[in-house]
Amino acid sequence: MAWFDNTYTFNKPSLRIAHVTDCHLFADKNAEYFGVNTATYFQQALEHMALQQLDAVVFGGDLTQDHSVESYLLFSELISNSTLTCPVFWLPGNHDEIALLEQISGGQIKAAKRLVANNLTNNASTDIELLLINSKGLTPAGWVTSEHLNEISDCLTQPVSKQLVFCHHNPLPINGYLDKHMLENGPQLLNTLVNNGNVAALIHGHVHNDYTQCFRGLDIYATPASSVQFTKQSKVWQQQNNGPAYRMLYIHSSQGQVHINTDVIWLSA
Repeated sequence: MAWFDNTYTFNKPSLRIAHVTDCHLFADKNAEYFGVNTATYFQQALEHMALQQLDAVVFGGDLTQDHSVESYLLFSELISNSTLTCPVFWLPGNHDEIALLEQISGGQIKAAKRLVANNLTNNASTDIELLLINSKGLTPAGWVTSEHLNEISDCLTQPVSKQLVFCHHNPLPINGYLDKHMLENGPQLLNTLVNNGNVAALIHGHVHNDYTQCFRGLDIYATPASSVQFTKQSKVWQQQNNGPAYRMLYIHSSQGQVHINTDVIWLSA
């Protein structure tokens, strides 16, 4: 099956989407990542997202820190035991094993990588798509294969008003330590998105903090981690316990136009 063959459709005039990323879970629910209990923080983010009347959650990668099967099972358990009722979609980070992500998919956790919103306006049957792409490379740095770039290009030719693209790795440098592990062919991906003309924004994780950038008019948003944050503007790897965070995306139509607003929700440490 090709990456985008599995599609999930919303039939709604507006969408409320949360993007949460980099939970770095362990097999041990009590384990800590740089002094932070990642399971507790992820659980806190889930419960707060459950209050937002969401249509979906997009998990942006790096589910695991210890690369164990049990950490993936814990992710599934935390979601099923939470009060969150909307579907949860995923894309892989550099720490993840796609086979294990597929193994926990089913029920509330969905494997679809193309999310389609129908009838946001009266002018078209499909007005927005969310594309969840695979930036996992052979090293901690990211890479989008030429085959996957072709798949993305094919999806971008669909007659929609707006598209949002999600990936794990940062496609542009952030002037920080994680630049050594950024998306190595980021400009190639970004040019593919910009040349399409309909992509409204790219949203990513990986950098464990909040960033807003722009590439040839394309908005690029980084979502902080639900676990620990990494200090901005630091070439040395420094961690900060600023509490869990996630990003809200509000998508609605007005007078035949699709509007997308976003903000970051910070929770107390």
